[in-house]
Amino acid sequence: MRPDRQRLAGWRWELASLPLLLIVWQVLAIVVAHRLFPTPLEVTAEIVRVASQGPLLADLAKTLARATSAFVIAMVLGTVLGLLLGRQAILDRLFSAWLVVGLNLPAIVVAIVLYIWLGLTESALVAAVVINKMPLVIVTVREGVRSFSNDYEELSRALRLDFRQQLAKIYWPQLLPFMLAAARTGLSLIWKIVLVFEVLGSDGGVGYRVSVLFQFFDVQGILAYTASFIAVVLAFEYGLLRPLERRALAWRQT
Repeated sequence: MRPDRQRLAGWRWELASLPLLLIVWQVLAIVVAHRLFPTPLEVTAEIVRVASQGPLLADLAKTLARATSAFVIAMVLGTVLGLLLGRQAILDRLFSAWLVVGLNLPAIVVAIVLYIWLGLTESALVAAVVINKMPLVIVTVREGVRSFSNDYEELSRALRLDFRQQLAKIYWPQLLPFMLAAARTGLSLIWKIVLVFEVLGSDGGVGYRVSVLFQFFDVQGILAYTASFIAVVLAFEYGLLRPLERRALAWRQT
């Protein structure tokens, strides 16, 4: 089968994935037939209601703003430190234990300690997310730097490329797949961590609203907020990350 036909077939299966999930959900809701297990149609109606009459859009905006701030800060700091540790073996050995601690430090502990130190503030929430996310970026970027081919570096010296040319034509193409991996895994982590921290203490956001709905056992409302948030994540994945990945790695298919 030709590569373009293979990609088309893959896209067809991927497009069928979400409708299949909704069908399974609908069947289970019919079988269970309980008010605590609403159908997709009931959840959709609730989404429309809270979006038009409730605080859904404002809560989504707050959560996305927090996640975006934490993501940008963690990616920038993590990339710089990952490059540094990947190129300097002494620093890598010196701070290797720090990375192990950071990777295994429970997110809930970081959030509670920062909330105690800084109060239930926006800066405490974002800082807690950055602290939990950054070690993963550092490790991923460091491994990318370690995988750099010496042959390419020798070629750049033979061609007498300056630093900017080396960065654009030698280092960046080799590092890009690792950066995309760090971004994707980081985003999936950040969405979850932000919601957990909002449940612990916040003045708004999807996590905060879910904690309020939980107190009233409002499963329909919880699923409505969850589905709305998942829709935003899917739009980000398929609308931004996937096209960026295809364009950035198109040279591999030539």
